[in-house]
Amino acid sequence: MKTKLLLLITFLSGLVGAHAEPVRVLIWDERQGRQAEAYDNFLGNEIAKRLTESTDDLEIRSVSIDDPEQGLTAANLDWADVIIWWGHVRQWEISTETAKRKLMKRLRTGSLDMIFLHSAHWATPFMEAMNERTIIEAKRKFPNPKEGKPIEFEFIPPAGRFPPAKESIVTPACLALKRGKTTAMVRVDLPNCCFPAYRPDGEPSTLTVTKTDHPIAKGLPKTMTIPMTEMYDEPFHIPTPDEVIFEEDWAPGEHFRSGMVWNLGKGKIFYFRPGHEQYPVFKQPEMIQILANACRWMAES
Repeated sequence: MKTKLLLLITFLSGLVGAHAEPVRVLIWDERQGRQAEAYDNFLGNEIAKRLTESTDDLEIRSVSIDDPEQGLTAANLDWADVIIWWGHVRQWEISTETAKRKLMKRLRTGSLDMIFLHSAHWATPFMEAMNERTIIEAKRKFPNPKEGKPIEFEFIPPAGRFPPAKESIVTPACLALKRGKTTAMVRVDLPNCCFPAYRPDGEPSTLTVTKTDHPIAKGLPKTMTIPMTEMYDEPFHIPTPDEVIFEEDWAPGEHFRSGMVWNLGKGKIFYFRPGHEQYPVFKQPEMIQILANACRWMAES
C-alpha cells in the first residue's frame, strides 16, 4: 500500500511540476515615439512590467525593432512560446522574407503562437498569416477535380497598405470561373487586413465578451468600458476567424470584432484590437488579464 501511495504522490508531483513550467512570452514593440504620451517607458515595456507584476507563471522578454536582427534573433524565437506584437508606423521595415523565414514556419508547426495588438493588423507577419489562411481556405473550398486538369489559382495581393473604401468588396474574395461544368480558374483577392474607418479621438468604447466560456475571457466581466481609445469600424478585411471572443461598440454606432482567433497549421493567432499608443489602454487591469489569459491558453492548448 505504501509503495502504491508513494508512486501516486510521485506521479502527481510530476504533473504539478510540468504545469508549473512558465510560459515564455516575447513582447515585440516598435517603440514609437508617440507612446510617450501615455507610457513612461514604451508600450511594450509597460505590458512586460504589468504582466510580471500580476502573474507568476509567465516569463517575459521585451524587445524592439531597433534591437539586433529587429529583435527577432534565433535565440529569442527559439526561447519564446508566444509573441505579443505591437507595431504601427514602421510595419514595412519587417520584410515579407523575414516574416516567412523566421516566423511562419514556427507558427505553422506550433512551436510559436502570436498575439497581434491594435494597429498590428498591418504588421507583416499578421498579413502573411492571413494570406496563408486565405490560400488554405480557397483550396479547400475549390478542390481539384478527381479527373481532368487541376484548378488554376491566381492569388492577388493588395496594392499596398491602403484602407479600403466602405463600398468596396470585402477581402478575401474569390471569383471562380468554369469551363463547361467544371471549375477551371479561381481568382483570389488576398485580405487587405484593414477597415474603412477609424477615429483617433479617444472616445470610450464598450468591450463585450461574446464567448464567456473561452479561456481568454476567464475571470472577466461580460462588458468592460475602455475610457479612452481609438475607434475602428467594420468591415475588417480578414479571413473568417475560428472564434470571435470580444466585440466592441462606440456611442455613435460603430462596431468591431475586437478579439479573434485563427488556427494556422498547429499554431494559433489572436488579434486584439485595443491598444492605441496615445491612450493608456494597457494600464487597465482587464486588458493585461486578457493578454495573460491568451498566453496561457496558447501555450497549454
